Amino acid sequence: MNDTANSHPVMKDVAIGLDAAGERTEFDSMGEVKVPADRYWGAQTQRSLLHFNIGGDRMPKAVYRAYGTVKKAAALVNGQSGHLPGWKVDAIVKAADEAIAGKLDDHFPLFVWQTGSGTQSNMNVNEVLSNRAIQLLGGTLGSQHPVGPNDDVNMGQSSNDSFPTAMHIAAVTIIDDRLIPELDKLASTIETKAYGWMDVVKVGRTHLEDATPLSVGQEWSGWAAQIRAVISEIRHAREGLLELALGGTAVGTGLNAPAGFSVNVASKIAELTGKPFVTAPNKFMAQGSLDPMVRASAALRGAAVSLMKIANDMRWLASGPRCGFGELKLPANEPGSSIMPGKVNPTQCEAMVMISIQVIGDDTATAFAGSQGNFELNAMRPIIINNFLHSAAILADGCEKFRTYSVEGTEIDRDRIQSYVDNNLMLVTALSPVIGYQKAAHIAENAAATGSTLKAAALSSGFVTEAQYDKVIVPGNMIGTGLVGA
Repeated sequence: MNDTANSHPVMKDVAIGLDAAGERTEFDSMGEVKVPADRYWGAQTQRSLLHFNIGGDRMPKAVYRAYGTVKKAAALVNGQSGHLPGWKVDAIVKAADEAIAGKLDDHFPLFVWQTGSGTQSNMNVNEVLSNRAIQLLGGTLGSQHPVGPNDDVNMGQSSNDSFPTAMHIAAVTIIDDRLIPELDKLASTIETKAYGWMDVVKVGRTHLEDATPLSVGQEWSGWAAQIRAVISEIRHAREGLLELALGGTAVGTGLNAPAGFSVNVASKIAELTGKPFVTAPNKFMAQGSLDPMVRASAALRGAAVSLMKIANDMRWLASGPRCGFGELKLPANEPGSSIMPGKVNPTQCEAMVMISIQVIGDDTATAFAGSQGNFELNAMRPIIINNFLHSAAILADGCEKFRTYSVEGTEIDRDRIQSYVDNNLMLVTALSPVIGYQKAAHIAENAAATGSTLKAAALSSGFVTEAQYDKVIVPGNMIGTGLVGA
C-alpha cells in the first residue's frame, strides 16, 4: 500500500470491532507475538500481559482516555508542522477520539504493576490507535502500515514525557469534573443547615468534656469552613498539574521532537480540553520528579482529614437513640443489625471514615513513590496515578452519598440539646469575671461532687446572689451574635 502524498488510502467509516476468532501475529523489535484476533493491541501489550499479570489492579481507564487527548494533540501538531500527512492525521485523530470517548476501553487491559515509566501503557495506546487507524484505512492489522505505532502515533514523543502528561490530564479532569463539584455541594448543604440552626444553643465540648456553649449553627459552620479550605488547597495544587512534560521526550532535552513541539502541543491540549494547560518550563523537573502529583495527592489527604473529622463528629453527636448524645437525628437508610431489631447505624458516616482512611493510605504510598525519582526519571508513575485517581474517585463519590443520604436529611433533637445546656457546669465560666476564677472553679467542683445544679451550688457558696447569677448565666448570651466568626 503506497502512502506517498500523491497516492494514499482513503479513510472509511468502519465500525469499531474485530470479529476474527483465534489469534493473529503482531511484531515488535524483539520479534513476533501472538495476540487475540479480536483485540486491537499489539506485541508489546501482549508481552506486558504475560510478564506483569499481577493482582487485579488494572491501569485506570481515565489514563487511557487522557492518553487519547495526548495522541490526538500530537498528531494534529505533527500534521500542522508537515511531519505527518493529513490523511494519517485524520485516521489517528479518529481513533484517538474513540479512545477519549471510552469506546476503546476494552482494548486497554494492562495492569498497574508494570514498568515504572508507563512505557507499556503508552505502547498499548500506540498499538491500539495504530491498528484502529489501519482498519479505518483498509489495511492489514498487525502490519504497522500505513500507520505505525512508534513512527506515527508516537511521533515526537517518549513514554517519559507522554505518560506524565496523561497523568496530569486525567488528574485535572477528575478534580474539575467530579471532586471539586461534590465538595462544593457538600459544603453548601452544610452551610444551609448551619444558617438554619445558628440560634440553637448547645453544649460545646473540648477534650471530650463539657465546655462553654456555642450554637449548633456555629459548630456546623466550622465543618463547612473546613471543606471550603480544602477546596482552596486542591485548587492551588491543581495549578502545578497544568504544566505538561510533553516535548521533553526521553530525558527532557526534546531530542527527536520537532521545533516548537512542546509549546504547540500543550496549546493544542489546552484547546481540546478547555483547560489552561501549558508546557512545563523545566522538562527535567517535569520528568525527573512527580512533585506536582505528590502535592495534589497531599491536598486529597487534607480533604480526607477534614471529612473524617466531620463524619466522626456527626456519628458521635447522633449516638443513641437513648443512651448516647442523641443531639443529631440521622436518616434511617437501612436496618443496622442482623440480630438486633430496630437498630439503625450511622452508615454513611462510617463509609466516609473508611474512605478517608484509604485516601490517607493512598497518599502515604504516593509520597514514598514520589521520593523514588532517580536522575532524569521517576519510575514509580503507575502507582501514583492509580492511587490519585482512586482517592479522587472515592472522595467524590463518598461526598455525594454522604450529602445525599446523611447530611441533607439530618435533623436536631432540640429537647435533648436544651437538656444538656441546662446541666452544663461549664456555664460557670461566665462568672469568672464577676467573682474570679478560683471561686467559680469551687462552685463547679462542688456541683459535680454533690450532684446539685450549678445554680444551687453557686447560691450556696455565698459568692454570688441569685440576681447576679440570673443576669450572668444566660447561655444565649455566651455564643456571640450567632454569626460565623463572631
